[in-house]
Amino acid sequence: MNAKTALPAVAMTAVSMVITLAVVVMWLGTAVPWPVALVVGLGIDGGWLATLAYERRLAAQGDHSNAVTALGWSFGLLAGGVLFAHALTAEASAGAWLAVAWLPIAAKALWLVHGLWERTALTPSALGAIRGIQQEARDEAAVARARLRAEAATEETRLTAVTAAGARVARVQARTADTLAGAWSTLEKARAGENTGRALTSVTAHVTPHVAPRWELPVWGPTEQVPALDAGPALTDAELDVLVDSIRHSQTPALSYREMAVRFRAAGHSASEVRLRAAWKRVA
Repeated sequence: MNAKTALPAVAMTAVSMVITLAVVVMWLGTAVPWPVALVVGLGIDGGWLATLAYERRLAAQGDHSNAVTALGWSFGLLAGGVLFAHALTAEASAGAWLAVAWLPIAAKALWLVHGLWERTALTPSALGAIRGIQQEARDEAAVARARLRAEAATEETRLTAVTAAGARVARVQARTADTLAGAWSTLEKARAGENTGRALTSVTAHVTPHVAPRWELPVWGPTEQVPALDAGPALTDAELDVLVDSIRHSQTPALSYREMAVRFRAAGHSASEVRLRAAWKRVA
């Protein structure tokens, strides 16, 4: 794994050292004897190589020295400066020399990347453990997503079923209410008919002479809780008439029978529905 970053850094360093040495010998060889230029070039490359080797030794020991690192970058910048100066003063192929003048800096950058690689490298077992943890997390996330989708589908099915059942119940209630309303209307028409009283009188007169028939519509609607029969003494017809009349006229306009009955029972009074309705008729 280290070869991925070490080999490019070694190759770049070797090329930059060769070019630096050649440039120093060619550039300074015109001003000083070539052995002196060769010594200068080898000194630059040697100092750079020595600091690089010491820096790599410290890195292998898990240590680091800022002074050595600064010295190595100084030699790299010196080599790069020599190449740039030669490229700027060269009369021929200045562009080609400028193209290779960045090689020392690039070599130092590659060694920096290699050092970062080494400091962050992990063993195959650690990498395997990390991959296992990541795979386990992905599996758990997939299972959680599948569970949520299944629960959402189940809830959607349940809500659809409940909604359909509620709609059926509402339709049945509507039909029942319509039927009851029709029956109530029929009863009301029969009760309000002109010949109804005479027909009932003709029927009941043979059974109980001189007794007028009493036919009231059934109570249809919510029922109120009737207090216990022993909640108080039974009211006489006169007392019941007085109570009904006072409750009926407790509000203007006068209360209807149903409103009066609700207030009568809410006040704690007790009377059967037949007696209460009879008292209502007497006072109304």
